[in-house]
Amino acid sequence: MKLSDLAPIAGSKKKAKRIGRGEGSGSGKTSGRGHKGQKARSGGGTRPGFEGGQMPLQRRLPKRGFTNVFKKQYSIVNVDALSCFEPDSVVDSSCLADKGLIKNTNLPVKLLGDGEVSHKLTVKVQAASKIAIEKITQKGGQVEILTV
Repeated sequence: MKLSDLAPIAGSKKKAKRIGRGEGSGSGKTSGRGHKGQKARSGGGTRPGFEGGQMPLQRRLPKRGFTNVFKKQYSIVNVDALSCFEPDSVVDSSCLADKGLIKNTNLPVKLLGDGEVSHKLTVKVQAASKIAIEKITQKGGQVEILTV
């Protein structure tokens, strides 16, 4: 087989409809647009969401809430997820990413207290809840809070 032998599958390529090429073509004169009206004009038609002058849906619905642009986002890890690490190991964001516990390594990590810790660990994170710190220190481990 050569490059010159390649061709599209029969019937996969369809010729474009040639409009406005005379009455004999079957789509001449008005070019399939009908007679007069907004859609028959050049540049005619309405913008997306236009409802013929009726108050559009996006303006009829009430506005609710707001988005806080200063909100801090964290990658969240619960203490029960830390059981996959060896006893006495040091756990940081790169270790968590290697195990697949966090997806975005650019976000700061926050440790939450859901579940139980099975063994002693040293955890280095940017934030942690009081309960998470208590659970790790009860097992003899420690939590180091890094600056964001």
